[in-house]
Amino acid sequence: MPGWLRRQLSVAFHSKDKSQIKLLNQCWYYYCNHLEDERNSS
Repeated sequence: MPGWLRRQLSVAFHSKDKSQIKLLNQCWYYYCNHLEDERNSS
């Protein structure tokens, strides 16, 4: 997990910002799926 995303998630969890946590979670899954798609297309 990239450091910037880890920091953002940490801040969101500490402030209990559910909408930010949800958005960052979607970013993480998009990032993972994008990397997986790149590996499969190689």
